[in-house]
Amino acid sequence: MKKSIAVILTAILAASFITGCGSSQPESPTSAAASSAISQEESSSEAGKEETDQQSTEETKNESQEDASADKVPETAMEDAAPVRVGSLKGPTSMGLVFLMKMAEEGKSENPYEFTMVTAADELLPKVISGDLDIALVPANVASVLYSRTEGQVSVIDINTLGVLYAVSADSSIQSVPDLKGKTIYMTGKGTTPDYVFRYLLDANGLTDSDVVLEFKSEPAEVAALLAENPNAIGVLPQPFVTAACSQNESLNMVLDLTKEWDLIQSDEEKSRLVTGVTLVRNEFLNTRPDAVSAFLADHEKSASFTAEQADQAAELIVKAGIIEKAPIAKKALPYCNITCITGQEMKDSLKGYLQVLFDQDAKSVGGELPGDDFYYSE
Repeated sequence: MKKSIAVILTAILAASFITGCGSSQPESPTSAAASSAISQEESSSEAGKEETDQQSTEETKNESQEDASADKVPETAMEDAAPVRVGSLKGPTSMGLVFLMKMAEEGKSENPYEFTMVTAADELLPKVISGDLDIALVPANVASVLYSRTEGQVSVIDINTLGVLYAVSADSSIQSVPDLKGKTIYMTGKGTTPDYVFRYLLDANGLTDSDVVLEFKSEPAEVAALLAENPNAIGVLPQPFVTAACSQNESLNMVLDLTKEWDLIQSDEEKSRLVTGVTLVRNEFLNTRPDAVSAFLADHEKSASFTAEQADQAAELIVKAGIIEKAPIAKKALPYCNITCITGQEMKDSLKGYLQVLFDQDAKSVGGELPGDDFYYSE
């Protein structure tokens, strides 16, 4: 951690990382990165002029606190703990946090929190390295690169998002990866994880670069524009761009779910998953406040479950947080964002296999070497 922040960031940003998590608002205006600090509630009581009145007021206050919701964390506990500083990307990773943001605002979370939400991973990494953030939700391979560049000073505590990539087209003949033979596919992220994932799927299904034509664009909006002009074209997009594109053109459909295609080619011995986002923690924070990390995991699991199961309410919270502009699009996108909270051995098996796939294609994509077992946190 004594390394220069600038040197570390240069190395990290030279490595490729998934773009689908970094900027996910399909129709939002050009907004700056959002940053909000959630402060805990404080109660107060009016003091009477006479001592007897003051005692009566205090008794009433105590009775009121005892009758409060069992979900609310005692304020004394919240006041004694320093806020846990959490950073995330505007997209599916933050969509899984919106209920936690609400709980924290209402004083019902296990920890007090401060949230920072940005549009790109390179805005979070300096804050992690400098110690200005305790926990960060980042692309999976970026966590591996950061582990390498900081000499093992971060650990992954959960997987927060599985695959968010889909092939979109009006061509109904495409029902599996082999059906892409002879087709032109438009996508973003040449030399980054979407590229590696797609090539891995092609190879596993007996296709090579010569069997398809890959056309790379600079951002998902360009791919969506091409699909609007030619619905029979094939585009590979992340959510929620997929839902936005399909909403604007009813002839478009999600013809391939790359997460399902990934799962189909795994053998009984392989347990890897297509992973988009993970949650990492600075080891210094983990060692000094392990209880806060455990409490965050409990809060995060509850929040991810709420987002996945309560679509109507979650969509409104997503709009309120500024992640997606319209609730109907947020609601439609939610089932396809694969928001989750996977921990322990399942997390390790899923993520380790995924990083191995990336390493086999380009070692630089994961920091030059695979992380050690200490990268994977288990309570």
